[in-house]
Amino acid sequence: MIVAHDLGTTGNKASLHEDDGRMLASATVHYGARFAGGGIAEQDPEDWWNAVVEATRSLLAGTGTDPGAVTGLVVSGQMMGAVLLDADHRPVRPAIIWADTRSVPQTERLEAAIGQDRAYALLGHRINPTYSLEKIMWVRDNEPDVFARVRHVCVAKDFVVQRLTGRLATDRSDASATNAYDQRGGAWSTEMLDAAGIDPGLFPEVLESTAVVGTLLPAAAELLGLPAATRVVMGGGDGPIAAVGAGIVAPEDGAYVSLGTSSWVSFASDQPVYDAGRRTMTFDNVVPGSFVPTATMQAGGAAVSWIAELLAPQPTAASLAALVADASTAEGATGGLYFLPYLLGERSPHWNPDAAGAFLGLGRHHGRGHVTRAVLEGVAFNLFTCIRAFRESGAVVDRVDAIGGGAASDVWLQILADVWGVPVRRRTVVDEANSLGAAVTAAVGLGLVSDFGAARRLSEVTAEFTPEAGRHEDYLGRHELFTAGYDALEPWFARRAGR
Repeated sequence: MIVAHDLGTTGNKASLHEDDGRMLASATVHYGARFAGGGIAEQDPEDWWNAVVEATRSLLAGTGTDPGAVTGLVVSGQMMGAVLLDADHRPVRPAIIWADTRSVPQTERLEAAIGQDRAYALLGHRINPTYSLEKIMWVRDNEPDVFARVRHVCVAKDFVVQRLTGRLATDRSDASATNAYDQRGGAWSTEMLDAAGIDPGLFPEVLESTAVVGTLLPAAAELLGLPAATRVVMGGGDGPIAAVGAGIVAPEDGAYVSLGTSSWVSFASDQPVYDAGRRTMTFDNVVPGSFVPTATMQAGGAAVSWIAELLAPQPTAASLAALVADASTAEGATGGLYFLPYLLGERSPHWNPDAAGAFLGLGRHHGRGHVTRAVLEGVAFNLFTCIRAFRESGAVVDRVDAIGGGAASDVWLQILADVWGVPVRRRTVVDEANSLGAAVTAAVGLGLVSDFGAARRLSEVTAEFTPEAGRHEDYLGRHELFTAGYDALEPWFARRAGR
């Protein structure tokens, strides 16, 4: 059997799998994050490790699993962060996670040194504060005493894998999300690191996601309650891992949308996909030799959670369901109410850390259902801009499979289908895509299955939502108003930030 760990923004899920990746059970341990003004978003890496230990023991105890039956362990994790370690691999400060946007000055200097066009061609990504390299530069410039102690940098899952095995490494998917990795050259980019003034020696070796990093250290094995002989597979970043879990392992598998805390549209490709407007990005895939073109927004499901918490200070599944039910019959954009879902700044399509959330067209007659529908539509509109960017780059997006917590909502999936004008299908991996993807990655690495095609057998389509007649055409016009609202406020966002 395989144990998979999914290090998310709100907690770590440990899951138990058969050798073919099929999930048997899971256990989740939650942890906090510090979000503060000025773009601050941080977590304590020790909380990740403690959650991995607790979740593993809970999973084994809750299922009555013989630890000796577990032959492999794998980790998937949140991407684009910066974990800074000393010579003994201990964190020198809290981890700066993906949502942090403090490094605008560093981004501007890096952009001046190398240029956005050159960076995009080299990295598959634009220069932006949400990436690891810019965050590392921020620590160097603002916390020199702390940075003087730094000997290694990595991302979330790499920190945990090092604690498990004693070996610090990363994989291509996470390396490609740091802005320090030459995507076509397959190595850390001396050009980017020279421009940033960062020592390449700080970065770990890069392995395939399927590589066996080692076995458990005796101390780690004792803490987790697993045999020291348990093999640890490298794993990958949560975005590419989720694609595998959704059964998207080759171009013919189509596109998918993840409706989690952040939300994204993505698909598998044999080559990077470049957008003339640099609205989208391309990660290396956990499937060797392939890529995952992606358009990620900062606050997708997070925007829905925010409105639920605002309208019901102690939200429950029932209260959220009631809000969404109200939204199903309320007018949002059709009644002139729009929501810009930029609660954490924005990545795709605007790449603007100064962007902020806003209701436009709010009136005295608007109630809970109206504002909730506007939030659901706002995420749909923003992702539709991303889909159009992919199409303009030559990609075919004619159906989209939905995963993540938001995929449980019939109302939201129908809104997505109507806004995008394509069928949206719910898969059985609503909450399990990262777990399944990680387990399949481990199964391939351990030689338990022959290839990633095994992922297609682990889920199926359970519902399909088709665009309602005439609704998509109406939403096309509404989408233009939505984008016009952002365009009108973009200068105001900059002035608000003092730029």
